[in-house]
Amino acid sequence: MSGPELDELSEDSEQLGPTVAVLRRRALQADELSAVRSFSDGFLLKFLRARDGDVELSLRLLLNYQRWRRDSPDISTCLSPSSVLGLLNTTYHAVLPQRDHTGSRVLIYRIGEWNPKDWSAFQVFRVSLMTSEIISTETKTQRRGLKVIFDLQGWSLGHALQINPSLARKISSVLSDSFPLKVRGIHLVNEPMLFRPVFTMIRPFLPEKIKQRIHMHGADFQDTLSDYFSSHVLPPEYGGEGPGIEEACQDWTNQLLQSEQFLQQIASHPTGDIAITSEDSLISEEVQTEQLSEG
Repeated sequence: MSGPELDELSEDSEQLGPTVAVLRRRALQADELSAVRSFSDGFLLKFLRARDGDVELSLRLLLNYQRWRRDSPDISTCLSPSSVLGLLNTTYHAVLPQRDHTGSRVLIYRIGEWNPKDWSAFQVFRVSLMTSEIISTETKTQRRGLKVIFDLQGWSLGHALQINPSLARKISSVLSDSFPLKVRGIHLVNEPMLFRPVFTMIRPFLPEKIKQRIHMHGADFQDTLSDYFSSHVLPPEYGGEGPGIEEACQDWTNQLLQSEQFLQQIASHPTGDIAITSEDSLISEEVQTEQLSEG
């Protein structure tokens, strides 16, 4: 691991270098990872940053991530943006270009743009995983986490019937302790009565800290969203002054498509430990910029 990389986490722990070595040793000693020979520094750093440098919590998160990938091959082994391009082109999903005031990434999912007759819930969930894999490579996101806005306008019985208890458990698992990202807030807007049974199904699987970070805004969301996000972050459709939602969705779709090879490498790798190169995606350029400015 290079000196600048170590310096980036000095604010989290003065023992980062040795801490990475300890996490590597503990991980390679785990029975379920007996076939793994090594982990890269950058890969381990994702888990350490997601758990503020705590080795025990980082190890549990790493093992859960590996277990989740192994137990859910129907989702984890197909991370191809081009395979869901039709869904992405409906302006279903965006990662906003501006972070919030805490440095968190801000994601928007427009559920009404998802036609359940055309796309299964598994395909839709893969979109979330692809985005999560990409933004989890960003140093600042590893530290500051993410916040999600779910726009539920257009939620229908067709959507509800796609969410079964098995998928609800998988979704909650990724939200809680199976993915190296800090979920700092979940904001629901335009949520209809029909959504409540699905939320009731998912809620028991969520840890208490995630439950406390869920905010329901209803149809009058523009006023209350402003309590959590600055106006320059949000699109005008959500009461902000940032780029329009369609532009933001298209920009992120382009980012995903440019990361196709990188994502497919993660999907096919036994542990998902894929190094980032300058050829992988635009996100890698942003990571390099962040490292230069923050290191």
